[in-house]
Amino acid sequence: MKYLLPACALLLLAVTVSVAQPQTGPDAMVKNLYHAQNAGSGPFFQSKSSVLVERYFMKDLADLIWKDYLNAKGDIGALDFDPLYGSQDPQISDFKILESREADSAKVQAGNKVLVEVTFKDAGKKRRIAFDFEKDQDGAWKIFDIRYPDKSSLRDVFAR
Repeated sequence: MKYLLPACALLLLAVTVSVAQPQTGPDAMVKNLYHAQNAGSGPFFQSKSSVLVERYFMKDLADLIWKDYLNAKGDIGALDFDPLYGSQDPQISDFKILESREADSAKVQAGNKVLVEVTFKDAGKKRRIAFDFEKDQDGAWKIFDIRYPDKSSLRDVFAR
């Protein structure tokens, strides 16, 4: 009994800390990214901080997104559409985030690449967007690329 109270307190602290920690897995990141973008506080089309972009994207892709917006100086840059929907004027319904799965590739080292897909209707048309995640040098999951139904990707946008 003497050790029961401290053990319970320690267990409660551990549960509280784990609940309070932000979710950083690929599924949670996609959910948070859409939530932030829909609330007007997403990483795209903002000049507040490159750190906001780097929170979600691999460093090289984050740099491309950040520089594109800054270089556009208020005009339209390479990103002339909403990159989360692959559309200029999204009219979204039936939005779902599918459960993440390991990316399919013989070259992938187990556990280093994950795919998260979202499905929705845009103006009544079914769409599927794929988020390719990789672990960065610190072991954190980051978006390596976003792939669109027309077989293009976010990285392709900056390669034009």
